[in-house]
Amino acid sequence: MDIPVDYETLRLIWWLLLGVLLIGFAVMDGFDLGVGTLLPFVARTDLERRVTINTIGPVWDGNQVWLILGAGAIFAAFPPIYAAAFSGFYFAMFLALVALILRPVGFDFRNKIQDARWRKAWDWALFTGGFVPALIFGVAFGNLLQGVPFTIDANFRFAYQGGLLGLLNPFALLAGLVSVAMLVAHGAAYLMIKTENPVAGRARTALMLVAPAAAALFALAGVWVAAGIDGYVLAAPAVTDGPSNPLLSEVIRAPGAWMTTFAAHPWMWLGPLLGIGGALAAALAARAWMALPALLGTAFSVVGIVATAGLAMFPFMMPSSLQPNASLTVWDASSSHLTLFVMLVSTLIFMPIILGYTSFVFRVLRGKVTADYVTGNDKTLY
Repeated sequence: MDIPVDYETLRLIWWLLLGVLLIGFAVMDGFDLGVGTLLPFVARTDLERRVTINTIGPVWDGNQVWLILGAGAIFAAFPPIYAAAFSGFYFAMFLALVALILRPVGFDFRNKIQDARWRKAWDWALFTGGFVPALIFGVAFGNLLQGVPFTIDANFRFAYQGGLLGLLNPFALLAGLVSVAMLVAHGAAYLMIKTENPVAGRARTALMLVAPAAAALFALAGVWVAAGIDGYVLAAPAVTDGPSNPLLSEVIRAPGAWMTTFAAHPWMWLGPLLGIGGALAAALAARAWMALPALLGTAFSVVGIVATAGLAMFPFMMPSSLQPNASLTVWDASSSHLTLFVMLVSTLIFMPIILGYTSFVFRVLRGKVTADYVTGNDKTLY
């Protein structure tokens, strides 16, 4: 079969598409996680909590499609990444999935019994379902930036030599806090749009506090990466259209090496500038009671923060701290030329459908969720 797109270009396209899917998940499902984390703090009565829950109740499952798409893209486009990540991060991912499962269960079961203790227990379950995944996803990125302790033998068998506690190192925990702060800020901005006082007012206060904290934590993580984290660079130019064999590369590990990409391509500084600037702009917009600009600011901040990590690591996707030459890159961890092309055609067909459906749903569900609306539809809402 004559494939009209060369192998190198397809690999780069799928790296970009994977980034788009992960950013899409962080932006779309991120405000769901942020709202869940904020639930016990911005809503003080049962009615206020029902209002808060019903801002995300109709959309959370659709938003989570982005996570499924991202995992599916890794599995199909970069199978070695999938194999190494989902084995090495197995227990961490298991905890994240258990926490995510608490969300639908909490939504469905909370309103079944008119008992304060029952509902409070599910409120904290929904908090866990928001906070734990946000923290773990950030911790995972923090470990990727430091390198993951795995090796590959001559028969391409992966061996992970770390553990769950090893993932919870200081820098990874800082990355986890960055993730939690940016998603909580995003959720607070969403609540400003979807609710009325007093929930909206408390969300506004939370946003004015958390958004600057997210910017500060992100800046601190950047300084740490530049000054104290070993990065990875290819010792020789990569073979961008060759076979997917990571053992053919020669990789050097050196302090501050992640910054070489930014030095070579100054336009990449737009990522960190967007991450910090978006968060600060959201805080200023919240102070002026401008809900939509605040939401746009937190969304741009999420885009900038996630993009910064991906741009800094390029072309690496999963470096190895134990065997640097086994580090997985865009050029040596992909599926075949034909597989990437067939997937690209499928994506070009189905992605517009997903985007159109998402736009339609949010248009239909536009407007605020009010206390009167919840009490007037008591039997049909969460």
